[in-house]
Amino acid sequence: MAEPAEFLHGRTHVIEFLRRKWNKELDYRLKKELWAFRENRIAVRFEYEWHDDSGQWYRSYGNENWEFDELGYMKFRFASINDLPIKESERKLRGERKT
Repeated sequence: MAEPAEFLHGRTHVIEFLRRKWNKELDYRLKKELWAFRENRIAVRFEYEWHDDSGQWYRSYGNENWEFDELGYMKFRFASINDLPIKESERKLRGERKT
């Protein structure tokens, strides 16, 4: 995951970040709710659950704001994310992954 002081610049940096994130956050399940949109901006609420390689489960939740450029690429992303350790039995997001 990105450290609080880590800023991503360019597509290569984003790809590297996502590879690190997906190698750490195993069996990832995500739920997003659209809160608002206008012109080239979107706001969402999200929660996702995942476990690390030791088997510890987490629920990550928060809010994201996105702004897109004229080509539809993400120009800015602002996120507030909290990670909460949970027991496997406390998971809310279950089901088969769709590919």
